[in-house]
Amino acid sequence: MKENLTLAWIAALFALVGQLLFFIIIAIYTGEWRFVMWSFIVSMSVGIPSMIHVWQAQKRTNLNKN
Repeated sequence: MKENLTLAWIAALFALVGQLLFFIIIAIYTGEWRFVMWSFIVSMSVGIPSMIHVWQAQKRTNLNKN
């Protein structure tokens, strides 16, 4: 089975960076900076493990190719 890790990388990067940028824009618009604090906590707790998981899957895929 061939794994499509491109979509996984996009999702992991959005969980880590995209969500934080989205809430920074909301905070600038509304003036409520608590949005950024909570989104930072969530994006780090979801984004870092997802990046690690995709990175390990990429390594596993590269080892199977050799």
